[in-house]
Amino acid sequence: MSPVPSPPQSPPPPSGIPPQPPPCDAERAAPPALWRDRGFRGLWIGQSASQLGENTTLVVLPLIAVLTLGLDPGRLGVLRAVGQAPALLLSLLAGAWVDRWPTRTVMVLADAGRAVVLGAAAVGALLGALGLPALLALAFAVGALSVFFDVAYQASLVRLVRSDQLLRGNSALEGSRSAAGTGGPALGGALVSLLSAPVAIASGGLLFVLSSLSIRRIGRGEAVPGRTKRPPSVSRRIREGLRCVAADPLLRSAGLASAVFQFSFAATTTAYLPFLSRELHLPGTVIGLALAASGPGALLGSLLAARLPGRFGYGPVLVTAAVLGDGAMLCVPGLRGASPVVAGAALLAVNFVFGAGGQLVNVLVMAVRGTVTPAALQGRVAATITFVGMGSAPLGSLVGGFLAGRWGLRTGLLVTAAGMLLSPALMALSPLARLRRTLPVPGETPAAPTDRTDSAKGRDGPAGHPEAAST
Repeated sequence: MSPVPSPPQSPPPPSGIPPQPPPCDAERAAPPALWRDRGFRGLWIGQSASQLGENTTLVVLPLIAVLTLGLDPGRLGVLRAVGQAPALLLSLLAGAWVDRWPTRTVMVLADAGRAVVLGAAAVGALLGALGLPALLALAFAVGALSVFFDVAYQASLVRLVRSDQLLRGNSALEGSRSAAGTGGPALGGALVSLLSAPVAIASGGLLFVLSSLSIRRIGRGEAVPGRTKRPPSVSRRIREGLRCVAADPLLRSAGLASAVFQFSFAATTTAYLPFLSRELHLPGTVIGLALAASGPGALLGSLLAARLPGRFGYGPVLVTAAVLGDGAMLCVPGLRGASPVVAGAALLAVNFVFGAGGQLVNVLVMAVRGTVTPAALQGRVAATITFVGMGSAPLGSLVGGFLAGRWGLRTGLLVTAAGMLLSPALMALSPLARLRRTLPVPGETPAAPTDRTDSAKGRDGPAGHPEAAST
């Protein structure tokens, strides 16, 4: 019997250089860094295009209603309410559905649906058949599909990247969302003013097509949690999401703080714009520039969110950002008798700080929610918190209008702006304030005296620690 040949040997290393051990399996299988990850890049490009298309459409439709159909403020308010209604009516259903399907499929279908709807609307506008009933149906359809897309992209990031990359991933996605919130209205206004209604509507549809194609190219397979041959009913899945938020101290605190903020913010907004025009007598251009300052502030907040928690801890950064951002609005009622230049400069600073603080809070809360929520409940938890926050906004608008009418714009604005500070007060008294430099795993509540340096063992890495995320 001939001897078995031995495997080829590597040549000996040069003198003075110690032999290197072979790479371990973990090193061979190490996932790519965040921005080198094709799947994350596809999600980011698609989400950015989708958010730009959504914010463009939100301005295009009301402008067409006013400039083409000549709608009065009452009917324009109905149009806006119809477009906002799906967030309240469909969020819980969207969360239950997203947790049963690959998020990529939901996002692609939602964007394709919005592109088809806007394409049909562009044809209708070209033929002169786009009346108020068609605009109402269009606003509701786009709003409904937007709810499904927004819930899906929030759940998608958790399934796509490692847990230690969640913070920077959320920072990138929220940064593009803020940029779209600033650039979308400007783009929509320019399209309607410089071109025509059909072209403006079709441009929004093209952005949704780009988003759909980009997200479809995410080549990585997605493990969908909770898929069974006989799934529970939709109502049961919705109740599971509600119970998860109610039972977890961190999620419950985030939901309550969101509800209080949305209520107070809606009340403040109701008195804010009339105060600027009627009490301060500011022209529309100054008001527009002041409001636009929140966009660059939000971009700064996204950048800070990737670094500050690793140095100071999630809880202190979260509470401090909320206090500074919400507290800045208290400066607005104090403006009186100032020239448009001085008042405009003050409002620029207020809106910049408000945008930075608000975005910092958004990114950190999304990172907390994504880390502590079980994989099978990501969509439902995101939808539940959205539902709780959006559900309080209409009541806040009514209260803000009542206070401004009863006590005057300045006093009403002061009271509602002060109410916004109740949200950071709730955070400061909750387990959110005790979060340290890393985030707990699902089912774990932060203890006050201890620092969580290894709280996320058992997951894919040091969850939520920004310095551990590869970029």
